Amino acid sequence: MFELSQTFTFDAAHTLKRQVGAEEAAGSRRIHGHTYTAEVTVRGERQPESGMVVDLAHLRAVIAAVREQLDHHFLDEVSGLGAPTLENLCVFIYAQVHLQLPQVSAVSVSRAAGDRCVYRPAAA
Repeated sequence: MFELSQTFTFDAAHTLKRQVGAEEAAGSRRIHGHTYTAEVTVRGERQPESGMVVDLAHLRAVIAAVREQLDHHFLDEVSGLGAPTLENLCVFIYAQVHLQLPQVSAVSVSRAAGDRCVYRPAAA
């Protein structure tokens, strides 16, 4: 079994409503932005005719379409994302990629501050 990953970055702004009294609550409510790094992992066996799990050109094209929905956008307004948390970004990216590549097994999203979230659906 093989795992093949592709990383991409996007810059986006958002707000985040936190519980009253939570650390950094006031700053999160204001519009602010991050540079995010996302990694999409596909899992499977090599195809006998190509020797590949998935053609990297196809994986890159699928990721480019997802990136277009996020890069330089206000995440609060991205349809289907919900609250712009790292967790929701992982699920959103997974769902978009999964439509074209059912072999997707994991998505991670991180930011320069050191925060990172990994999503691995139970069925993957």
